[in-house]
Amino acid sequence: MARGRKPAVAKTTAAKKTVAKKTTRKVSAKPVVPAFLTKAQDALAKVEKNVVAVQKQLDAAQKKATSAKAKYSKTATAANKRAAGSAATAAKRLVVKLQTEKDKVRAAKTALATAAVKASMLAAEDALKARAESFKSSLEAKAENDLAKATKAFESKWKQARVKLHDAKIKAHAEKQAAKLKQAAKKAAAKLKAIEKAEASRLMALEKKAAAKAKVAAKKVAAKAKAAEKKAAAKAKAAEKKAAAKAKAAEKKAAAKAKIAAKKLAAKAKVAARKKPAAKKAAAKKPAAKKPAAKKPAAKKAVVKKTAAKKAPAKKAVAKKAPAKKAVAKKAAVNKTVTKKATPSAPAAPAKSE
Repeated sequence: MARGRKPAVAKTTAAKKTVAKKTTRKVSAKPVVPAFLTKAQDALAKVEKNVVAVQKQLDAAQKKATSAKAKYSKTATAANKRAAGSAATAAKRLVVKLQTEKDKVRAAKTALATAAVKASMLAAEDALKARAESFKSSLEAKAENDLAKATKAFESKWKQARVKLHDAKIKAHAEKQAAKLKQAAKKAAAKLKAIEKAEASRLMALEKKAAAKAKVAAKKVAAKAKAAEKKAAAKAKAAEKKAAAKAKAAEKKAAAKAKIAAKKLAAKAKVAARKKPAAKKAAAKKPAAKKPAAKKPAAKKAVVKKTAAKKAPAKKAVAKKAPAKKAVAKKAAVNKTVTKKATPSAPAAPAKSE
């Protein structure tokens, strides 16, 4: 019996040594950060630095633009105007650049979150493996210690029973850890899905924003074209009205001239008509002036007086016929005025064509 106990003691000491070695390994083990996680962190730090630098540039540009605008408002010169315009343009460009850098920061954060999820998955798998190994080693150490206490008679049976027990426990533990790992994988997949969904919604919002900007720009261009068309139409209409007004004024002027000419001709004809009957009346009155010559023989003979007195009324009657000639002269004057009025109306027609 004493000989059978000595080897058991040696086994226990060896088991203790192995346990001590395993514990020292467990303490010395350090978590290793994956390379992709470090790379994502460096990328995020880099783009954040770029954002800070561009923000500083934008602040300086905005300050410059404000000062240039204030200078132009004080002294409105062409040089100040150009300086203010160029400063404002530079500020707008830096705003666009800052937005681009911010988008890069968001993308880098998304990549870092994805890398962190992957790293946590790898860390969880390593931790599960380490726990399984430590659990297995602890069970083996415990088995060795328990086996050292058992008697040699039950050693073979005890080992078999303990192996079965270990297998069952290891299997149960593995199933438990597998379930935990499955749960962790589901959570990680849900996180990844949420990240991808957020990124997709962000990209969709950016696309909608760009489409809205393009639509507004197209509307502005169409409105400008429509306004230009309206302006051209209004200009053409005004030119047409001006031309029509000029033509109407020229026509009125020509009509007024023709009317004045007709009035002048009518006045001349009237004057001429008045002069002609006066001349005829004077010619008709000339025989009446010969009455004294007829009276001279009347002084000598009374008979001659009677004859002269009887003949003179006949001549007076002849003189009285002159007013009829006046009426004829008036009719001729009226005819002349009608013909003169008709002749000036002929030049009025070209005025309408103008």
